[in-house]
Amino acid sequence: MILFKHFLIALLIIFTSLSSFAQNEKAEANIREVMKQYDAVGLSVAVVKNNKIIYTHSFGLKNIEHNTPLSDNDIFRIASISKSFSATSIMQLAAAGKLSLDEDFSKLIGFKVRNPKFPDKVITLKMVMSHTASLNDSQGYFSLDGINPDKGVNWAKCYNNYEPGTDYQYCNLDYNMIGTVIEKISGERFDQYVKHHVLDPLGLYAGYCVDSLDNSRFVTIYEYDAKTKQFTPDPGAYNPRREEIKNYVMGYSTPIFSPTGGMKISATDLAKYMMMHMNYGKYPGGNRIIEKKYSKIMQTKVTEKDGYGLAIRTVDDLIPGVTMKGHTGSAYGLFSGMFFQPDKKFGIVVITNGTSAPETDGFNALIKASINSLYNDFIK
Repeated sequence: MILFKHFLIALLIIFTSLSSFAQNEKAEANIREVMKQYDAVGLSVAVVKNNKIIYTHSFGLKNIEHNTPLSDNDIFRIASISKSFSATSIMQLAAAGKLSLDEDFSKLIGFKVRNPKFPDKVITLKMVMSHTASLNDSQGYFSLDGINPDKGVNWAKCYNNYEPGTDYQYCNLDYNMIGTVIEKISGERFDQYVKHHVLDPLGLYAGYCVDSLDNSRFVTIYEYDAKTKQFTPDPGAYNPRREEIKNYVMGYSTPIFSPTGGMKISATDLAKYMMMHMNYGKYPGGNRIIEKKYSKIMQTKVTEKDGYGLAIRTVDDLIPGVTMKGHTGSAYGLFSGMFFQPDKKFGIVVITNGTSAPETDGFNALIKASINSLYNDFIK
């Protein structure tokens, strides 16, 4: 009887393994079809179900010139998903009582941040974090000089014509300024603050500083030219900016690290980070990174436009019939997506280092198709 029971268990294990293998094979075939349709160079994916990472895989190439295959161990600059790491850091400081979301942003950053068309309207930290501060990127965002009235002659052009807090415009400058506030309030250099207070507690290999990471793990990112139908590597994605860092001014030079888009991380580690947000600030069985109250604030829509909260969007048009939370990223030819369902405890991360796919309805077509394919094969 005992032998028969062991035999049944062994059969069950074999059946489960074969079933899982077949599911993976089907899912991978579907992803390869999507990649072929949109000329993807490489694609790294991770799927979370029932609060566990159930699948990770990397497809295609890390580097075209050397025909190097992409692996799960490789890291990408993930572009605007990086904003959520900055927002996470702000929430830690808010929970510690070191700042308030309703605080005058001018006092936090150390120079006047006021829309000259509405000089009496206070621009708050929360407005900047939700892209409702009436700011734009017209004067660039890799330096604060453009918006600082003491440094830039065209600072007034950084402001839109509507009253702060009444409308939404996505703005990269917003989060490079947010990174500066983190630095001024914490006293730690921005990249080090995120490492010590977000990455290390989660056990993630990632960072904003290029020279603090193993550059052999960087995935080459390719811009696609629709006219020539060629992919060209863009070295700007991993520009170490060593000279600028050598002359770094704490509390002002922060945009060098691009808090708005400069995080470098693998799809698998990004999925672990995503799980922390999916569980409202606490990694399952691990460390609490943000207090639940502040995690929920991050995920709450401030504006209907783009469903934007504080570096986390709420979207209903990514997967049909499913409301998701998360963010996308695009820069240098890279496209990324990190979206999760906090109630049902599933989420999907996809990152490509190059594709011919266009953007439609606010999503890169490859990213949207890949997420839907993985959802249908592993979640649905």
